[in-house]
Amino acid sequence: MQNPLRCFKAYSPIVGKEVFIDPSAVVIGDVILKDHSSIWPLVVIRGDVNQITIGARSSIQDGSVLHVTHRSEKNPLGHPLTIGDDVTVGHKVMLHGCRIGNRVLIGMGSIILDAAEIEDDVLIGAGTLIPSNKKLISGYLYMGNPVRQVRPLTDDEIKGLKKSAENYTNWKQDYIDSQ
Repeated sequence: MQNPLRCFKAYSPIVGKEVFIDPSAVVIGDVILKDHSSIWPLVVIRGDVNQITIGARSSIQDGSVLHVTHRSEKNPLGHPLTIGDDVTVGHKVMLHGCRIGNRVLIGMGSIILDAAEIEDDVLIGAGTLIPSNKKLISGYLYMGNPVRQVRPLTDDEIKGLKKSAENYTNWKQDYIDSQ
């Protein structure tokens, strides 16, 4: 079975403690996977031209693609991709050069583009498109193409964001323990 971790130029992925990476996933280059994160089947995380950081207890689900924007004269920092702690990234999500806060759930099939910023405690509905440079503030449900703020989250929904991350942390441990 092929190793899902691949070097690119001078960069190798850095993997924290108790991280699950499915053998069918690909993690390339300047990528940091923090403790207890999980990378599920057929995920591509390509940190070839800028850095990708995935926070503790965050899960990247099946078929998702994560990439970045290169540094240039016009944009010296480019657009790295940063995902906070306790984030649930649903199936077939595309994240490109954006910043995701803590305790965020990104619904299946969503797309988040360069320089978008998602604050903590946000729920993003399935199929949502978040354009470049858009900022989503904490405590709301967002959906649509393009994205729109729908309503404030309930206390139960905010608790559910953390619970979703806990579920995936437990499930990834089941996978690690069964290997």
